[in-house]
Amino acid sequence: MTPTPTTPDSTVAHLDPEHWERATRLLIRKAIAEFSHELLLAPKEQPDGDYALHSDDGSVVYRFAARRLSLDHWLVDPASITRERAGERLPLDALDLILEFRASLQLSDEILPVYLEEISSTLASAAYRLAHRTHDPAALATTDFQTVEAGMFEGHPCFVANNGRLGFDSAEYHAYAPEAGAPLHLTWLAAHRDHATFTACADLDYDTLIAGELSGSERATLARRMADLGLDLDDYYLLPTHPWQWRNKISVTFAAEVAQRRLVHLGGSEDRYRAQQSIRTFFNQDHPEKHYVKTSLSVLNMGFVRGLSARYMRVTPAINDWLLELVDGDEVLRRYGFGILREHAAIGYHPRHYEEAAPKRSSYLKMLAALWRESPLPALAPGQRLATMASLLHADPEGPSFVGGLIHESGLPAEEWLRRYVDAYLVPLVHCAYAHDLVFMPHGENVILVLENGVPVRVLMKDLAEEIGVLDEDRDVPKDVERVRFPTPREELWPLSIFTDVFDCVFRFLNAILVNDGLLDEDAFWRTVSEAVTDYQRAMPELAEKFARYDLFADAFHRVCLNRLQLKNNKQMVDIENPDEDESHLVGKLDNPLADHRPVERGERG
Repeated sequence: MTPTPTTPDSTVAHLDPEHWERATRLLIRKAIAEFSHELLLAPKEQPDGDYALHSDDGSVVYRFAARRLSLDHWLVDPASITRERAGERLPLDALDLILEFRASLQLSDEILPVYLEEISSTLASAAYRLAHRTHDPAALATTDFQTVEAGMFEGHPCFVANNGRLGFDSAEYHAYAPEAGAPLHLTWLAAHRDHATFTACADLDYDTLIAGELSGSERATLARRMADLGLDLDDYYLLPTHPWQWRNKISVTFAAEVAQRRLVHLGGSEDRYRAQQSIRTFFNQDHPEKHYVKTSLSVLNMGFVRGLSARYMRVTPAINDWLLELVDGDEVLRRYGFGILREHAAIGYHPRHYEEAAPKRSSYLKMLAALWRESPLPALAPGQRLATMASLLHADPEGPSFVGGLIHESGLPAEEWLRRYVDAYLVPLVHCAYAHDLVFMPHGENVILVLENGVPVRVLMKDLAEEIGVLDEDRDVPKDVERVRFPTPREELWPLSIFTDVFDCVFRFLNAILVNDGLLDEDAFWRTVSEAVTDYQRAMPELAEKFARYDLFADAFHRVCLNRLQLKNNKQMVDIENPDEDESHLVGKLDNPLADHRPVERGERG
C-alpha cells in the first residue's frame, strides 16, 4: 500500500516552534535524568538545593530542580531547566546537549551523527504527539485497547533516543507510526515452498491458519492472480509483509527472487491493520479476534535494525508450545491468571545468495520473515478490557497520569491498587524465575494488562520466542527449545531479570509517577512490593533454598545501563545469541529498595 497522498506542508505541520520547544524541554529532562542515572553525567547539588551540570568543556551550564528517588532516579522538573554560557541565557537545544556532552557520553565519531539523527526523529515524534493529543492520560485510561496503544507519549522509559524509526520518510511516518493510528493493508507475497520455511504449533497447520486469516473470496482472488501468471498458489506460502519493506527492501535487494518468480507480489490485504508500539507488529482492526502479524522491518529503531531472522522463525512455534505446556501446567501461574499470547505460526524466506555470503547475524538474513501471534481479545471475560502495560508509565507533560486515572476509576486506595497490580505482574514473573529458571523480557510493551474497573487482574505476556531465557544449563528442554537456554555462571547476575527489567525499568518510573502525583510515598510503594514478594515466598517453602541463594532482598544489585549500549552501538546493542558477552553496560551497583523491607524472620537470621 502506498501512503495516503499528502501535501508537502502537511507531513511536517506538527514541526512548529511551540511543539518543538516543548518536545525539546521534555527530551532534555529525560536525557539529564537517564544519563545521570547511568553515571554518564554527574550533576552537582547547589547551595539552594537545585542542581548544576557543566558541559564537557565547562563553557555551558544547565541548571534545574530535581528530586533524587530510590534506585538513583532523577525526578527532574522540566520547567526549571535553564542553559547558560558566561551568564547569558541560551535556548534549550537537544542536539546541542548531545554535542556538549559527547565525550561524557562516549560517542564515537561514527556513532555520533547517527545518534543525532535518532534524537531528531524522536523529537519529531514527540512534537507529533503533542500536536495530536486527543485525550489527557486520565481520560485515555478509560478508552479502548487500540486508542491506548496509539496514545503513548514517552516510548521506552529508559532510552533517550527511543523513536528513531530511521528509514521512514515524513509521509511514511504518518502512514506507519503507531501514534498516527492510521489503518493500513499489509502486502501479500507468495514465497515458493522450495525457498521458504513454514512452521506452526502442534495444534495448527498452514491451511487452517490461512483459512482463519483470509476470507474465502480473498483466497480465491490471490489464487487467480497467481494463475494469471501461470503459477499455482499451492506451490507457495502466503507471506505477509510490511508495505515499506516490500517497496524499499524486498523489491530491490531480492529483485532476482522476484524476477524468477520465487517471490510473487500479490497486493494488499483485505483486512486493515494498526501498527503497535513495536512498529513492526500489527493488530487486525477489522477482525480483532484474528492474529497479530509481526513482520520484518529494516528500519533502525532504538539500537537495532528491526528485522526478523528466518532461521529463528523456524523453531518459534515449538518454543511457544513448550512454554504453553509449562505455564498451563503450573497451578500457581493458573491461580494468578498469568497467560501468554502464543506465536502460533512463523514463516521465513531463505535467499540463497545472501545466506551463502552473509554472516549469520547479518541484517540481510532478517529481511523477510513473519509470524502470527494470537489475539488477546478472545481471552477476555465480560466486563474486562485491555491496555498495554507501557500505559502505566504514561504521564501528560502537564501533569495527570494514566495510572492515576486507573486508580481513580477503581475507587481503591493507591496502595491497594498497587498490590493488585504487583500480584498480577511481578509475582508470576518471580515464580517463573524461581520455580522454572525461566525469565522473560517483561517491559511495558511486552505485557498486556487485563483490567476490571481500572484494576489489573491478570497479565498476558507476548514477544516470547526471542525474549525468554532458561537460566539452568542442566535443565532438560526439547531440542528446538535449546536456543533460549542462557546459562549464567555468575550467581549475582541470576536475579537481574527481576532487578533490572522490573525494578529498574518499570517500578522505578511508576514509583516516581505515583510520588509526583501525590498518590503514594516511596516507602509505601516499596513496602507494598516487598509484601507481595514476601507473601509469595512464604507460600512456597519448597523454594526456600533458591530464595536465599538468589536474594531479591539483597542490599544492592548491578546497575544495568541501557543507553550505554545504544551509545556504543546503535545498530546492534546486544548480540541476542550471546547477550552476556559484553558487560560494559554494568556500572556499579544500585541500592535495592526492598532491602529496607526484608522479612523480619530473615533479617533476624541474617
